[in-house]
Formats: sequence, structure tokens, C-alpha cells
Amino acid sequence: MLKFSAVSAEFLSESTARTLSSRIRAVVALTKPRVVSLIVFTAVIGMLLATPGMVPVQILLAATIGIALVAGSAAAVNCLVERKIDARMQRTSWRPLPRGDLTPIQTVIFAGAVGGFGLWVLAHYVNALTMWLTLGTFVGYAVVYTVILKPLTPQNIVIGGAAGAMPPVLGWAAVTGDVTTEAMLLFLIIFAWTPPHFWSLALYRTEDYARAGVPMLPVTHGKDYTGLQVLLYTLILFGVSLLPYAVRMSGWPYLAAAVVLGLVYIGYAVRIYVACSERLARSCFRYSIVYLAALFAALLVDHYLAL
Repeated sequence: MLKFSAVSAEFLSESTARTLSSRIRAVVALTKPRVVSLIVFTAVIGMLLATPGMVPVQILLAATIGIALVAGSAAAVNCLVERKIDARMQRTSWRPLPRGDLTPIQTVIFAGAVGGFGLWVLAHYVNALTMWLTLGTFVGYAVVYTVILKPLTPQNIVIGGAAGAMPPVLGWAAVTGDVTTEAMLLFLIIFAWTPPHFWSLALYRTEDYARAGVPMLPVTHGKDYTGLQVLLYTLILFGVSLLPYAVRMSGWPYLAAAVVLGLVYIGYAVRIYVACSERLARSCFRYSIVYLAALFAALLVDHYLAL
């Protein structure tokens, strides 16, 4: 009897551990960690560019943690609102809510706790401006974009892109307590980058979006028109990416990187416009992520070379 009890206890212990591990993985997935990592990266770049010296460790850590937590909360709200859409799309059907790994109530509690704590960290250890800007970014993404724009208009990415372009501004405000012209240039780069980035994704996921009833541009206007928009916005992005050099925010090293990275991106966009294919759109989407990370890294390297 004792041996049976011991085996039962061991089995229950292993089962509990597996359940806890599965729940943790579900919660992490709910925050869209790959998206949040890019948000945090650009926010940290904003902090480092905002000062010629070193960013105080407390500000760097607190702002990074606070922004990451609020971004994760916004991602969770997005998953909650779009759970029925996600269930109909191959790209997102694996997410925790469509799979039933988490309930809507659990998601609400998690998003509220994580987002609230993130805002508290920013208010108490960074500054009020960063906290309010971060709260505004949360509302812009979780409410304005997710609830209002995405299901109503194919321009959802263009208008809603303002929320996604805010992280470097948040980082800049965390260090300086202000929003300057330089911070807004960082905002403009991501704002111009967002449409071609997401429309490249939509070009090879058109059937997914159509099945889910989401009015993405390839669904409402066709792939040829979307290819043209990708090209036009990529050209706009190329021009915007040169502005840091134009206002003497950066020097020749950044300019060289921006030109090379931009010409490669334009090459992808031209090919999509001339002869779009799912494989090409996927490659363009992946390059767009590399492009943004490399462009901001170039800004940072240029910044420290000038010191």
C-alpha cells in the first residue's frame, strides 16, 4: 500500500510539473516574445542614443522592464480580442487561447497584472512622461488598432503603425524626460517601415486573412496593388532613413549602412511589384526584420564612434 501511494505521489508530482510547465509556456506565448524583443531592442537603442554618456543603470533596467511588461500585456490583450480570428488562421491557430491552454478570464487577469505592474515601474523608477506615453501606446495598439482599425479598414497597418513606432520614443523619454526632434525621427523610421513589413507578410498569408475576415490590403485590393504599395512605402522608408544624417544626428558610418540596407530592401520591393510570389514575399518579410534591427544598430555604432 505504501509503495502504491509513493508511486501515485510521484505520478501526481510529474503531472503537476508538466501542467505548470505547459501553463508557463502558454503565458509566455501570449506575450508574443519575438515581437516584444524587437520593441525592447528599439526602446533600448532610443535610451542609448538619447545621451552622449552612459545611461544610469536604474533607468536602463527599469525602463526596459516596464516597457517590456506593458508590451507583453498589450500583446495578451491582442490575443484575447482576436482569439476567434486566430483560430481560423493557420499562422496563429497554435496560440494559447485558440488551443484552450488559457481562458479569457485568465488572460484578462494576466494582462491587467503585468501591464499595471509595468506602468508602476515606469512611474516610480523612470518618470511620469514615459509612463503616460507607454500607456498611450498600449491603448493605441490594444484598443485603437486591435479593436477598431484592424477589422474595419485595410489601412489598419498605416494608421495603427503609430503605436508600433513608439518604443524608441519611450526609451528617449525615459532618459531625457522629453520628446525631441531626434526621437521623432526614430519614430518616423519605424512608422514608415511598418506598412511594407506587414504587407509583405499579408502577401503570403492572403488566404489566411481572407478566411478570417480581416480586411488586409491583399484581400481587399489584390496582390498587384499591394505590391505597388510595398514599393512606394519602401521608397518613403529609404528617404526617411536618411534624415538622421540630414539633421546631423548621425555621421557617415550610419549613412553608408542606411543606403546599403535601403537599396537591398528596395530591390526586394521592386521584385515584389514586378513578379510577386509567396516565397519572395516571405523573404522580404524576413529581411524587413533584419533591416530594422541592422539600421538601429548602425545608428548606435555611429553614435559611439562620434564620442
